[in-house]
Amino acid sequence: MTKILILAGGYSNEREISLKTAKSVIYELKKNKKYKTLLIEPDGSFVKKLREFKPNLVLNLLHGRFGEDGYIQSILESEKVKYSHSGVLSSSLAIDKEISKKIFTKNNILTPPHIKFSFKNNSNIKNTIKKIDTNFKFPVVLKPINEGSSVGVYICTKKNFHRNLMKLKKFRDILIEKYIPGREIQAAILGKKKLGIIELKPKRKFYDYKAKYSTSAKTEHIIPVNLSLRNYKKVNSIAMKAHKLLKCRGVSRSDFRFYNNKFYLLEINTQPGMTSLSLVPEIAKYQNISFIKLIEEIMRDAGINK
Repeated sequence: MTKILILAGGYSNEREISLKTAKSVIYELKKNKKYKTLLIEPDGSFVKKLREFKPNLVLNLLHGRFGEDGYIQSILESEKVKYSHSGVLSSSLAIDKEISKKIFTKNNILTPPHIKFSFKNNSNIKNTIKKIDTNFKFPVVLKPINEGSSVGVYICTKKNFHRNLMKLKKFRDILIEKYIPGREIQAAILGKKKLGIIELKPKRKFYDYKAKYSTSAKTEHIIPVNLSLRNYKKVNSIAMKAHKLLKCRGVSRSDFRFYNNKFYLLEINTQPGMTSLSLVPEIAKYQNISFIKLIEEIMRDAGINK
């Protein structure tokens, strides 16, 4: 019997999504008697429970800070226990939107131009607006540098920029990115395979936290995606290139905007959601990969010294 310790919950803004993901995964694993699961949260007794359970592997289903930023991965490395998804360095690079964008740009992957605003270093708002006007004009997208699931993301004009920026004060460091209109395309990588793509048509202004995880948001998921074969191969190849550049493991999902026949990589997610509304399971299903097979593929790539 394979003992699987499932890490979920945590302290980030994405706690509830992590728990939903865990619920979906545990339901599938319990159908198979060869798996024994234990769900725990990364609290003060986490390491003690880990040592007592002695799992064959840890299925890391945490989202956001602490769970996908290299922190929990470093603890699992020190405990010498195999774990799923990306390793310490890959996770810390991917969740930092500023650093990952620099890596993409250096390696000729198109990504929207950006500047950084720091509450921590008392960045000047008037000077920031001047920089925006000089470098790429409004509208812009505001997003915390180290969060996922579109937590705290705003599309801003010059008129509402200051008001929306102030809403993000608790995050300290903010990425200000040129808004790219166009189609929302998501591409998934599973291990060494290009899993496929899906297009999103949110009824809301963009694919934000509510659009991702609320049935009431009614985001339209389109698969297969209406792209030429050339562009289909191109976006999959860019996603694979980004996955390899950051040395990701297991599964990753890259978020793109397709505009004027160009793909702009917005970010890469090393811990994509696995809820009933999540995109990677939907892409996998279209490729005739069942949910349990997807989970097993992710677990098969578990390891240490990543």
